[in-house]
Amino acid sequence: MNAKTLGYFLKRIGLAILTVWVVITVTFFVMHAVPGGPFLAEKAVSKEVQATLEAKYGLDKPLIVQYGTYLKDIVTKFDFGFSLKQRGRTVTGIISDGMKTSAVLGIIAAVIALINGVVLGAIASINRNKLIDRVIMVFTTAFVSMPSFIMGTLLLLVFSEKLRWFPANGETWVGYILPVVTLSLYPMSYITRLMRSSMLDVLGQDYIRTAKAKGVSYPKIIFGHALKNSMIPVITYFGPMLAYIVTGSLVVEKIFNIPGIGRAFVNSISGRDYPLIMGTTIILAGLIVIMNLIGDIMYKVVDPRVSFD
Repeated sequence: MNAKTLGYFLKRIGLAILTVWVVITVTFFVMHAVPGGPFLAEKAVSKEVQATLEAKYGLDKPLIVQYGTYLKDIVTKFDFGFSLKQRGRTVTGIISDGMKTSAVLGIIAAVIALINGVVLGAIASINRNKLIDRVIMVFTTAFVSMPSFIMGTLLLLVFSEKLRWFPANGETWVGYILPVVTLSLYPMSYITRLMRSSMLDVLGQDYIRTAKAKGVSYPKIIFGHALKNSMIPVITYFGPMLAYIVTGSLVVEKIFNIPGIGRAFVNSISGRDYPLIMGTTIILAGLIVIMNLIGDIMYKVVDPRVSFD
């Protein structure tokens, strides 16, 4: 690893730490600025009991003191504290249990989106302006335009309520099919459009025309030259896409009642579970930062001409 590459990584790590710190700071103060509190919804809680609970979890201290203590616990012990609603459970344990499900959903959806997106994009570019190209573009435009919660609800109504092909929850492996499809449709459509545009650009390059003039077979031109070079924008997008799928599963998991990190996060917001809100936000922000860095590294691997400046 040369000095330029090392300097690039150190700069990116510094920016990643700064980004996570900004996320922590903004989330912490905005969360506490919202009216209400975690114990106001408790039944038959007197002011004395509420004060005792706030003192137990350190919520009676000045906000800046709470912020300093929280940062210290994260930096020194990587400790997100205990959940205010799921008594006796640590935030780390809740997130760990939820990520086991969310990670599986995310990885499967990402692989499906990548494979189908590349294939459909290549087919559309090779058959430019033909019927199959127009059909692919119509469907991908529709899927890109439709939010995941609407798509999830639509699939739930059609395939669970009307046709009854799949269960409406994620209690069995069959129940994970609709959530995976919901999570993969948007990135698959985006990759399809990205791949089509990139491949059309590559097919118009001088070296492709030279290969055709030399009599190189069409399959070799497509698979040996065009396809590989067209993958560069897709590879760059894949890292952030994986993070998007995991973070985008928040609402989808709630719709399909899947016990992942998304459902835990949504419940923590409605219940004002401050430690769980903070812990989940930090983990998801860190995941996005890491995936962006991995995407940059993969970009360099695919295209050695790229330099780390």
